[in-house]
Amino acid sequence: MGVLQPVERDIWTIDGDKVHMFGVVPFTTRMTVIRLASGGLWVHSPVEPSKERKRAVDALGQVRHIVAPNKIHSLGIASWRALYPSATVWASPGFSRRHPDVAIDQILINGVTADWSAEISHCVVEGHAVLDEVVFLHKTSRTAIFTDLIQKHYAGGETWFWRGVKSLAGILGENGGVPLDVKLSVRHKAAFQRSLGTIFGWDFENLVLAHGHCLRGGAKEDVSRAFRWIIEKATLD
Repeated sequence: MGVLQPVERDIWTIDGDKVHMFGVVPFTTRMTVIRLASGGLWVHSPVEPSKERKRAVDALGQVRHIVAPNKIHSLGIASWRALYPSATVWASPGFSRRHPDVAIDQILINGVTADWSAEISHCVVEGHAVLDEVVFLHKTSRTAIFTDLIQKHYAGGETWFWRGVKSLAGILGENGGVPLDVKLSVRHKAAFQRSLGTIFGWDFENLVLAHGHCLRGGAKEDVSRAFRWIIEKATLD
């Protein structure tokens, strides 16, 4: 298996090293690379670079944009910026407060227009007490990109203990979904639902996740299932 995993035309994923959330919880990691019509690359939630990963990305084009999709995902931002100093770094609204030492160029808010907006839509999911996640849609491949709001951790390679914990949290295997702690941390239900309404208004059929199983085909139905606990069926249809 190569470093680059194709999703559809002009969109790839690259798996990173396993990390431990809070130094304890094991997480697999994944970044997404989109080649824009200009030929430049848009890099989402970069994992730590290696020679092989950098070589694979360089073969696709020049990195023009680096995206930190929420305030938790800082892992490879500074490293990739150092490798590509001319790239624009985009970050979620709360990223700089949590990582004041990581330089960014632009803050992603709803309504802001980027030079990639014609090809990639974005939605800052509002109403959550902790996460400031930005969800993306690559329009031509009809691929939605989620980071931590939906997780489907691989059962293989996990100890029985972590399989049990992740199963209880609702994030184990292909039927995983929104983590229990995320469900319990919604502060403003109406704002959260409005954001989901925007996402469900997008035309997508594929799903790329930072943690666990991705999905080719049937993604809108799967994401609808993941959020059925908070949003009315009429809004999902």
